[in-house]
Amino acid sequence: MRETANTAVLEARSLSVGFIQDEGATSWVTQDVSFTVAAGETLAIVGESGSGKTVTAMSVLDLLPGNAVRRGEILFRGEDLVSAPAERLRRTRGQDIAMVFQEPMTAFNPVYSIGRQIADAIRSHQAISRKAAMERAVELLQLVGIPEPERRVRSFPHQLSGGQRQRAMIAMAIACRPSVLIADEPTTALDVTVQKEILQLLRRLQRELSMAIVLITHDMGVVAEMADRVIVMRAGEVVERAEVHELFAHPTHPYTRALLDAVPRIDSVAPDPVRETTPTGAMALEVTDLHVRYRGPWGRPGFLAVQDVSFAIPQGRMLGLVGESGSGKSTIGRAIVGLAPIESGQVRVNGRELNTAASRQPAEVRREYAMVFQDPASSLNPRMSIGDSIAEPLVVHRRRSSDKERRARVAELLDMVELPKDWSGRFPHELSGGQRQRIGIARALALEPTLLIADEPTSALDVSVQAAVLRILQELQERLGFSCLFISHDLAVVELLADQVAVLQHGRLVESGPTAQVLREPREDYTRRLVEAAPVPDPVVQRRRVGRPPQGTALTG
Repeated sequence: MRETANTAVLEARSLSVGFIQDEGATSWVTQDVSFTVAAGETLAIVGESGSGKTVTAMSVLDLLPGNAVRRGEILFRGEDLVSAPAERLRRTRGQDIAMVFQEPMTAFNPVYSIGRQIADAIRSHQAISRKAAMERAVELLQLVGIPEPERRVRSFPHQLSGGQRQRAMIAMAIACRPSVLIADEPTTALDVTVQKEILQLLRRLQRELSMAIVLITHDMGVVAEMADRVIVMRAGEVVERAEVHELFAHPTHPYTRALLDAVPRIDSVAPDPVRETTPTGAMALEVTDLHVRYRGPWGRPGFLAVQDVSFAIPQGRMLGLVGESGSGKSTIGRAIVGLAPIESGQVRVNGRELNTAASRQPAEVRREYAMVFQDPASSLNPRMSIGDSIAEPLVVHRRRSSDKERRARVAELLDMVELPKDWSGRFPHELSGGQRQRIGIARALALEPTLLIADEPTSALDVSVQAAVLRILQELQERLGFSCLFISHDLAVVELLADQVAVLQHGRLVESGPTAQVLREPREDYTRRLVEAAPVPDPVVQRRRVGRPPQGTALTG
């Protein structure tokens, strides 16, 4: 029998999680976390990376490393899961409490089809044939809105888009109709339109199954749309708990206020008439009739990723390039720096035409542009210190030839991005994601380029870390005067930074113009859909936009 609203389905009482160190001592990473969640209710757990929110969620089903220990109580329908035997926990996982993991690409087994993995999850809890389980897998894929489920059930994880993989992960999670769904950052790094679809799907499934949802996220727009109640974690402890409308309207803890203040919102930046005026003068970047085609395998026709794209960035200004995944945003950025094949068209930097491959461009031209990549963890060499990574462009281009000069320039760049100068000997794994992104910016600025291409530089960062990185980028542009192509799917960030916006769909430019004009009064339906899908960190406004009732379930605890 399903619980009714206000019945606590899952409850944590003074839950602490620690890890046993090599010397035998226990390092406690969360302390005395308590919460309850009712049938049909959504509880959001928010906080920055390292706050303990994911560890708390994983501890519910004991999905922690072998050296982890739990203290306190986790009650599912009154039964304590901390002291429950392993067999009881195995039955609970997936059947009573299911989990949607943050990155489905790594959560799925790459060597098995999606359908097989969903069928295996069903058969682990139900005595049915493989054929019946596969038929149920098709039904589940259809339920979560994956097109052609009869065909997609045979697809492997890498053959699905990010949004489709997330839907498949949700299909697996609800296969046994669980009472509680734990969703760990289910929309991180997804496009706003895909994110909107995933959130709509979760709300629909919650209504149909009367599920309780524990939502782990750092996206306050998602919290505003989904949550009934919120707990805020910092350094392993709960610092605030409140009903969602109360939290956004009257946050009591300084940390909560700082989190909310750091969130950019698409309707909060007043248009700047000076910034929005289209300037005249020299152009830092001119892209004309650009076509980019990737080769097909075995001589087959290639894929035309970008078609007939033209735009320009005046010196000292910033253009935001927006669109969904697969629209060609990153391809254009990579083509400009010679990392993607230009089939036809022209790319000019400061009036000088670039060739199709970076290796064929004169060194003096290559020094005029630089790129900040989306994932600094993979773009920085793990075997090089951050000082050596920042200095590498100076070595390659034979600038500041002596070690002393290079060390001085590295110290200067670290100071620019607000990192200690004595960190030059550290390695990338010793830094947080936001700190690594600052290193990526410092390295890109080493040669004092006139054009910076920033490809999703704040994707998946915490809101406060994102705010710090954006502030540094903004201040450096004003101080150094470089032009910037800012590639992003976060429209609020683009509105905050960019003078002009260009909107891509399926490799074509569909709309461009001053930022305020394009994002506040879009002419094209596609642009309008992007803007409408961007969540607003205000529960009253956001729920009105998505057609949700203004008030959610309330349960104390």
